[in-house]
Amino acid sequence: MYIPKIYVDFHKMDDLGRLLLIGSGTIQDLEKYDIKLEEGLALDFYSDDANDEGEPDELRVEGTVHYNENLKCWVAAIDWNAIRHASEVSNLELQA
Repeated sequence: MYIPKIYVDFHKMDDLGRLLLIGSGTIQDLEKYDIKLEEGLALDFYSDDANDEGEPDELRVEGTVHYNENLKCWVAAIDWNAIRHASEVSNLELQA
């Protein structure tokens, strides 16, 4: 099943370490794919990054959407240890 990748800022999070889904890049991608956030929705998130040679190699991670009642906004719970560069994700998929 295809899960669209949604831009997120890994530096913006709530008190529980969940990613805030409020940035302009996030909103643009949600609109682009016509995604309406709802509790438990699984999405693939990415952020700009580079490899050791300075070449683009975005960060990727899967997450689950939740509503933060205190902040009145949507957030994504992720496994911070599962964040990988796109080049690593591609290599892992080839080995599976």
